[in-house]
Amino acid sequence: MKIVVKHAAKEIHGIKVLKNVNITLEGGSVYGFLGRNGSGKTMMMRALCGLISLTEGSIEIDGRRLGCGQDFPQKLGMLLETPVFLQDRTGYENLRLLAAIRGEITGDEIRKALEQVGLDPKDRRRVGKYSLGMRQRLGIACAIMEGPELLILDEPFNGLDESGCIMLRELIDRYRREGCLIVLACHDREELEALSDEMYRVDGGAFELIPGGRDPDDCGIV
Repeated sequence: MKIVVKHAAKEIHGIKVLKNVNITLEGGSVYGFLGRNGSGKTMMMRALCGLISLTEGSIEIDGRRLGCGQDFPQKLGMLLETPVFLQDRTGYENLRLLAAIRGEITGDEIRKALEQVGLDPKDRRRVGKYSLGMRQRLGIACAIMEGPELLILDEPFNGLDESGCIMLRELIDRYRREGCLIVLACHDREELEALSDEMYRVDGGAFELIPGGRDPDDCGIV
């Protein structure tokens, strides 16, 4: 997969929240967005997911313009902001209802996604009883359950304990090696550098490529 963002701008109530963004993203790599709250990271992620339209510019995915006969990227998995689920259903039941929208995966694949993030598919607790970390793991499971080729993760480490952070690092590394295009926003620069192949500083809606990123000779996450 290849995404080309050209002169992307977004204006809301007279305020430019994205300013002339020009970036190219390719499969098999992790792209880190570094910036404070309100800098434009999440807005760009929403644009990449097709959730907002641009005021100016374009986003092309494998040569096809998003919003022109292609409203959303194919094979997309995303975790944007705080995940919200039905409180009176189990984690498995929530994912099963969401998976039914596209009808592309089976119960076995849903259970596998839950196991990958350290949740028990047979857990009968309702999501309303989940801890913050369990909800975050469930959100990650939702993002990966359909085998995405484009994975958008906005502050995915929020609420995770040490074991959850290790799980997520390993998951990101595995998906990168399988050719997935991953876009990651994280407040922790050291974490972002360890995971990203390229990093962008985001400030006032503008994106600037900055030095940093993982060692390309590093074959895994420790």
